[in-house]
Amino acid sequence: MLAIRLPAEVEARLEALAQATGRTKTFYAREAILEHLDDLEDLYLAEQRLIDVRAGRSRTYTLDEVERDLGLAD
Repeated sequence: MLAIRLPAEVEARLEALAQATGRTKTFYAREAILEHLDDLEDLYLAEQRLIDVRAGRSRTYTLDEVERDLGLAD
């Protein structure tokens, strides 16, 4: 269970959307959270990889290296 406080303007927009479409506010709040959560997780992972590369704990590969290693090179 999660309870959130929204600014009045956002609450009004959400209410209007729910009424116009016959969906619940909860439906749209859940959809928005799920969509944004994917983006946040991707961003966190990318930031962690960048930190690892800069610290020398991980390395990057060129497209040519990947193609060669996978046997996809021409």
